[in-house]
Amino acid sequence: MIESKENLFHSIENWISIIILGLIVLLLIIEIIGRTFFLTGIPNSSDYIKHLVLWITFISAMITSREKKHLSLNLPGKVMKDSLKKKITIAISFIAVTICTVFTITSVRFIIVGFDLSKTVGILPILAFLFIIPLGFLFITFRFISGAGKTLQAKLISAAGILLGIFFSIHSIFFFIQDISILITPDDFTLFEYYEGIIENFNQFYMPFISIIFWPCIILLIVSAFLGTPIFIILGGMAVLCFLRAELPLGDIQQEAYGVLIRNEIPAIPLFTLTGFLLSESKAGERFVRLFRNLLGWLPGGLAIVVVIVCAIFTTLTGASGVTILALGGFLSTALIKRNYKKDFSYGLLTGSGSIGLLFPPALPVILYGVAATISIRDLYVGGFLPGILLVITLCIMGIVHAVTNKIERIPFKGKEVLKPLLASLPELLLPALIFISFFSGFTTLVETGAITVVYVFIIEVFVYKDIKIKDLPKIIIKGVPIIGGILIIMGIARGFAYYIIDQQIPDQLTAWCTTYIQSPWIFLILLNIGLLITGCFLDIFSAIFVVAPLIIPLGVVYEIHPVHLGIIFLANLQLGYLTPPVGLNLFLASYRFNQPLTKLYKQVLPFFLASLVAVLLITYVAPFTTMFLEPVRNPGEAWLKKEQKAVRAGDSFFTEIHVDTGDQKLAHYEIRFEYDPEIIQVNTTMGNNGIDPAGNGFVSVVEIPGNGVLVAKGEDTGKYPSRDLHLITIHWTAQKKGKTKINIDVFAFLDEFGDEIGNYRGGLFKIGIK
Repeated sequence: MIESKENLFHSIENWISIIILGLIVLLLIIEIIGRTFFLTGIPNSSDYIKHLVLWITFISAMITSREKKHLSLNLPGKVMKDSLKKKITIAISFIAVTICTVFTITSVRFIIVGFDLSKTVGILPILAFLFIIPLGFLFITFRFISGAGKTLQAKLISAAGILLGIFFSIHSIFFFIQDISILITPDDFTLFEYYEGIIENFNQFYMPFISIIFWPCIILLIVSAFLGTPIFIILGGMAVLCFLRAELPLGDIQQEAYGVLIRNEIPAIPLFTLTGFLLSESKAGERFVRLFRNLLGWLPGGLAIVVVIVCAIFTTLTGASGVTILALGGFLSTALIKRNYKKDFSYGLLTGSGSIGLLFPPALPVILYGVAATISIRDLYVGGFLPGILLVITLCIMGIVHAVTNKIERIPFKGKEVLKPLLASLPELLLPALIFISFFSGFTTLVETGAITVVYVFIIEVFVYKDIKIKDLPKIIIKGVPIIGGILIIMGIARGFAYYIIDQQIPDQLTAWCTTYIQSPWIFLILLNIGLLITGCFLDIFSAIFVVAPLIIPLGVVYEIHPVHLGIIFLANLQLGYLTPPVGLNLFLASYRFNQPLTKLYKQVLPFFLASLVAVLLITYVAPFTTMFLEPVRNPGEAWLKKEQKAVRAGDSFFTEIHVDTGDQKLAHYEIRFEYDPEIIQVNTTMGNNGIDPAGNGFVSVVEIPGNGVLVAKGEDTGKYPSRDLHLITIHWTAQKKGKTKINIDVFAFLDEFGDEIGNYRGGLFKIGIK
C-alpha cells in the first residue's frame, strides 16, 4: 500500500514537470504567432514563463533527488567496500539534510518578508508560484533522509541533520518571530526591545561558536565533495557558513537564487535540454553517421572526422557532454573498431570529443555565462564560433594522423550513396539552420528559439521519422528532467554563494593583488589557463560559471581583455577541464561507458588532451579568433543603434534596438529620448512594458510618453561589480500609414552614483519608408 502511494506521488511529480514544460513551450509559441500575425500576445506571458521556470526548477530538483542524480564527484565510489559506502552515504545524507533544512526555513522567511503577497503574476497570486521554493527544499530534505539507507538507524542519523539545520537557521527563526510580532502588535515596542535583548545575549556565544567551527566545517564540506556529496549541497553549505560568519541574512541566498532563476534567458535551459534528450532518444546519431561516413569517408581518417562532428552536434544540442558519451559512445566506438581503428584510439577520441561542441549555439554553458557575466549571449555565440571550429579541426587532425599512420582503408566516394542518407537526414540537418536563422536574425529571442526547436524536433522525431512513440514521450522527458533540475538548482545556489564573494569585495581584493604583482596580460592569461583547468577538473562547468566568473570578470577589465574573448577563454578551458586527470567528468563517464579502468583511460585520452590544450592556448593568446566578427568595445556612456528598420509596410510592427554602455559605474542612471512622428508611427504599447524590453544587468525603471511624438526611457545599472555592462533597450513601434518619417534617438543624460553628468551622447537618427 505504501509503495503504491509512493509510485502515485512519483507519477504526480512526473506529470507536473511534463505539464509545466508543455505550458512554457505553448506560451512561447503563442507569443511568436501572436506577434507575427496579430501584433499582440498573451498579457503577462513573460512573467508566467519566468515563474513557471521557478516551478520546473524545484519540481525537477525533487525528481533529481528521488533518482539520486544530482551532479557530484564521487571519486572513489567504484573501489570502496560496501560497508564503507553505507557509512559515507549516511554522512552525506546528514550534511545534505542540514543544508536543505536551512534553505527550507530561510526560504519561508524570504517569501513572507521579501514580497507583498497581495501582488499577482498576471491573474494569479504570486504566492501560487513562490510556495514551491520551501516546499521543494522540504521534499528534497526528506528524500535525502529516505535515501540514507534501509535501516532505521541510518534514517535517524540522517534526520538529525534537521536539528543542526535549525541551529544554523536560528537567526532567521528569531527575526521571523520578530517580524510576525511587529505585524501583530505594531505599537508594543516594549516587547520588541525585550526580544532584541534576547537576540543580543544569544549572539554573545553563538557568533564565536560559528567562528570556531567555520574552517573545520569548510574542510569537511570539501572532503565530502570528493566522496559524493552533491555539488549544490557543497556550494549551499559554503554559502550558509560564509553568510553566518559575515552576519549576512541567510534569506539573501534565496533572494539571489530567485533573482537569477527568473532572468529572461533562463527558460532556454530546460527547452534546449529537452530538445537534446529527444534527439538522443531517436536514431538521429545513426543517420548523421551514415550521411557523414558516405560524404567524408573517402578522406583519410574519414570515420574519425565523422565521429568528432557527430559528437560536436550532439553536445551542442544536449548541453551536457555526459549525454553524448553515454548515448552515442557504444555505437560510435563499435563503428570505429570495425573500421580497424585501435581500441585505445577509439575510446580516447570519443572521450576527447564528448564536450567538443560547448561553444556552438545553443549550448547551455554559453547561455549561463552570458547570464552570469551580463553580456550578450548572441555575441558569445558569434565569438565562440571560430574557436569551436578550431577545437573540432584539432581532433579531426588527430583522426587523420592515426588513419594515415595505421593505413586504415578509406570508403570510396559514391555520389548516389550520399543522396539517400542526405535526404534521410535533411530534416535534422535543418535544425542548426533553424536556430541560426531564427535567433541571429532577431526574429525570435533565445528562449523563443528554444521553444521552436522543441516543437520542430518533436514533429520530425514523432511524426516524420517515428523514432519516438507518443506513449514513450513522457518517459523520455522524465529522463531529461534530472539534468534540468541538477543544472538549475546548482545555478540558483551558486548565485547565492557568488553574492557573498561580491559582497565581501573579494573580486576587488583579487584585482588589487593582481595589479600589484602581475603587470603583464600574458602572465595573467597563463595563470588563468592553469587556474581554469584545475577548476574544470574539480568543479562542473555550471557551478564554475557562477562561482568563478565573478572573480575573473573584473580582472579582464584591468588587463583590457575583450569581455567576449574572456568568456570564450573561460568556457574553452572549462571544457578541457572535463578531460583533465585525475577527476575530469568525462573520464569517469567514459570509464563507465567503455568499461575501462581510469588509469588506462588516462593514457588513452592523453594525446587528445594535449592536442586540445594547444587549441585552447591558441584561443587564449590569439584574440582575433574570437573578436574578428564582434563589434568594438564602446566608451563609457556611449550609446549606439543595434538595429535600424529601413522600410516596412503600413500596419506592420517593427522595433529599434539601442545599446548603452554603462562603463564601470556601480550605479549609473541614464535617460534615452526618442522623437518620432506620431501620425505615421506609434509606440506599440501591447508588447512588454510600454514596448520597453531591457536586457543585461540593468533595467528601465520609468517609461514616459509625454506626447507630441516623444518617448523617454529612464534606466539604471544595478551591477554589484564593475563589468562594462551593455544594456539593450528595444522599442517596439507600429506603422500607421504610408509615408516617410524619421526617429531621433539621444542619450541626453548619463549620471554616475553621485548624480554627476558623465556623458551626453547622440545615439543616432534614421529614416523609415512606410509602404
